[in-house]
Amino acid sequence: MTKQKYFLLILLLGSLTALGPFSIDMYLPGFPAIAKDLNTTVLKVSLSLSSFFIGISAGQLLYGPLLDRFGRKKPLYIGLSAYILASAGCVFATSLDALIVLRFMQAIGSCAAAVASIAMVRDLFPVHENAKVFALLMLVVGVSPMVAPTIGGYVTVALGWHAVFIILMALGLLNLIASWLWLPDSYQPDTSLSLKPVPIIKNFLSVVKEPQFYTYAFTGALAFSGLFAYISGSPLIFIDIFKVSEEGYGWIFALLSVGLIGSSQVNTLMLRRYKSEQLIFSALICQLFIVSLFLIGSINHWFGLIETVVLLFIFLCCLGFTNPNTSALSLAPFSRNAGSASALMGSVQMGLGALASFGVSMFEVKSAVPMVSIMTGTTITALIILTLGRRNIKVQATAEKRPNYHDLE
Repeated sequence: MTKQKYFLLILLLGSLTALGPFSIDMYLPGFPAIAKDLNTTVLKVSLSLSSFFIGISAGQLLYGPLLDRFGRKKPLYIGLSAYILASAGCVFATSLDALIVLRFMQAIGSCAAAVASIAMVRDLFPVHENAKVFALLMLVVGVSPMVAPTIGGYVTVALGWHAVFIILMALGLLNLIASWLWLPDSYQPDTSLSLKPVPIIKNFLSVVKEPQFYTYAFTGALAFSGLFAYISGSPLIFIDIFKVSEEGYGWIFALLSVGLIGSSQVNTLMLRRYKSEQLIFSALICQLFIVSLFLIGSINHWFGLIETVVLLFIFLCCLGFTNPNTSALSLAPFSRNAGSASALMGSVQMGLGALASFGVSMFEVKSAVPMVSIMTGTTITALIILTLGRRNIKVQATAEKRPNYHDLE
């Protein structure tokens, strides 16, 4: 593969992966305007964010078997088309209930792009390069939280929140055209795979039973669910509590995203000296310290705007190490059913993220405590699962006398 083709492929896969995050981040500054137009509250508007996460979680379970059965491109085209139609529907939403349903449908469409891009990493690149490729994708994806809220803030002020969904519709169309023109056929459809419920469930169960999968998939998902709590709670904290403008909120969100992007690229360099497992454990320990301090300070009203931004920045830096490495380790044992494995991994991540987001939206409290409490709880649980799961991986590797992923690094 030439450097030019490599760069184009990473850019295209990153663009597909970023469609979902862009759909999440861009409309966040418009929460107050949406709440005003639809006669509701900012916290209730965040339910449309939770429905998006639920849609992505459910949709990935749907697309996983389809990607393995029909190849990567056909399900991708269908998903992107559904995304475009749902985005158009959001433009004309006149009630919160309608927006919640349309956001769910939009998520169902966008998750096809996410699942396909993750599966194609496993298709197109050697196993030992997966963590590096995921980190590069995070660099492309990282542009989304840097620019999406900022653009969304200015668009909302100048043209209204409806214009945000017009832009999202256009992005979906561009991804559809680019995928049709330049995306390679990376996988031969497996016609032996059945799409009946029982075989699909058995296929997913075979993935879940793999100790390396459930250890790192659930560890990564729980650690990453703190990000969804932050996304759901940030409009309330910055706009309502600290009285930051929509444009200012976009800039703060972009600044914080630098932590996630920068650390994911430092992770690529660290992989030259350390194993993925070591980086995950170290990042989680740091993450636990930060969220514990954040929680104690929030309860006692110690922190203002600057301190809150600094703590969130460090928290996101930790995620930049855990996410690429847990993703790579989760998918490493799979080749034939990588699509189902990537779908299940994404579904677990988004499902737990939806619960975290929903938990924040349920508290009618103008405080950071609900958000930070969820971030702390998920971090602790991730560390427990990692500690217990690593023992099962070692037991299985000893019993089967086969090398694990780390021997390939």
